[in-house]
Amino acid sequence: MKKQELLKYLDGDLLDKLFGFCYVRTNDSYEAQELCSDIIFALVKAANTDGEIISLYSFIWRVARNVYADFSSNRRKYADTFYDGDADDVLQYIPGKEQEDDGSELLGKVYRRIAFLTKAYREVMIMYYIDGLSTAEIAKQQNTSDGAVRQRLFSARQKIKSEVEEMAETYDRPLSLDKINYVIWGTGNPCWGDPRDVCSRLFSKHIVWLCHKKPMSASEIAEELNVPTVYVEEELEILTKGENGKYGLLRQMDSGKYAINFILLDKDVIEKAHSLYVEQIPKICGIISEYIERHKEEYLSFPYLNKKVDLNLIIWQQVFTMSRAFSDNVDSILAEKYFSQTEKADRPFSVFGYVDNNKCYGGGWDEIEAENVCGFSEIYLSNIYITRIRKHFSCGWNVSNDPQIQLALRAINGLEVSSLSEAGKEHAAKAIESGYLYREGDMLYTKILVSAVQDMGRLFDISKGLYKGFFEEDAQVVAEKIAVLIKKVVPDYLLGEWRLANTLANMPVLDSVVEALIEKGILIPPENGIGAEGCWMSVMK
Repeated sequence: MKKQELLKYLDGDLLDKLFGFCYVRTNDSYEAQELCSDIIFALVKAANTDGEIISLYSFIWRVARNVYADFSSNRRKYADTFYDGDADDVLQYIPGKEQEDDGSELLGKVYRRIAFLTKAYREVMIMYYIDGLSTAEIAKQQNTSDGAVRQRLFSARQKIKSEVEEMAETYDRPLSLDKINYVIWGTGNPCWGDPRDVCSRLFSKHIVWLCHKKPMSASEIAEELNVPTVYVEEELEILTKGENGKYGLLRQMDSGKYAINFILLDKDVIEKAHSLYVEQIPKICGIISEYIERHKEEYLSFPYLNKKVDLNLIIWQQVFTMSRAFSDNVDSILAEKYFSQTEKADRPFSVFGYVDNNKCYGGGWDEIEAENVCGFSEIYLSNIYITRIRKHFSCGWNVSNDPQIQLALRAINGLEVSSLSEAGKEHAAKAIESGYLYREGDMLYTKILVSAVQDMGRLFDISKGLYKGFFEEDAQVVAEKIAVLIKKVVPDYLLGEWRLANTLANMPVLDSVVEALIEKGILIPPENGIGAEGCWMSVMK
């Protein structure tokens, strides 16, 4: 048989046998994968030469033994990159469109099987030659040295550079991608899996953008971006699986093409959606301000556990809930009149966003839980972060490793300064600076709002009074327009997440409400953006 026919036999069964051959001759699975990669590479090269093969399997195992002999004499020690050679030595054997035949299809399948063995190498190539990052920037992102990055690029550097220039000239456009960024929010429990974590490279963002416009295949994306298909295929797999393998930014359709898997609005759409709420902001802010004035005593009479509280801290705690009153009315109308037959998406965590339009609205609300810390069996902490306030902690923060929070727990009923060690006093000083504590004489007291766990359920009851009887008429008008916009720009299979699109439309309201309340003297922001404002906890002994 001719050597070119060798590709037909490089199937999954043979690869498994070759891996077994490698595994028993190496120290671990990483070295086995490295050796297996070298053997397959040698077979691929052989399949692109002239000549005859008398005995197929004798030839394959002879190649395997020869490669193993070379491997043994000079074992490589790079655990983070399975194939340390030049990945483009493989790419050059893949024919272009003018050369396509049955052999190119077979070679493409073979290369896809071994693609995972060259991941670290290809990732650096993408970041350097496609995303346009420097080796220092790549090293920082990958938590490695600049020298290590340069070493991965060295063998192919000049060759790839010339190919990039040639491709740019051929297609009359540069290979380096234009800058594109997204503002993506999340809601729910991010510990379940946050798909944003696998979309940091510019290359990834461009693929997401193309699939947002319409479902596309790997080859269509590769042609559009002027990038080898093998790179696109790996990126599609990553973006589809996401962080946890269950929820990604893309989904594969029945057609085999890839489409957007989360609400993503382009610049024109998000501007239009925001404008529908911006028109209502003066009225929203006016109603909220009057409402606070009428309910001051009710807010102050809530049974907080602190030695003393003030209205400023309470309103900072409540401001998120108050700012959502109008959009909650819109939500209710949308659910009843426009999406009553739409099944709600059910997952622990969802993301939604828009193409960055140089405007950042609102912020977030993170919560953490803890048990059996400082004499409390249950602890629930929350903090908001917006333009005026920086966050204290993020979801998943470990309270048992945070001495400042622990001091806030100990100081609810007062804590003598003299009882602290020198290290404890240092932590106390930092806790005062960050707003967890305040000092009164020789005593420390908790400054952030504290309530009992049994009262958590009614923390926001007063503010939720805004949700009924204040905005219905204007909300009807906005809901009608938002419904038309959502149905026009959101794919049918994502309509179950229409509430997230409405949340995006409401983004300008929170900051506007905060600024209006600051202007009226109802809210006082922390000096450096971090303080007791917007941070609170509930505890149980």
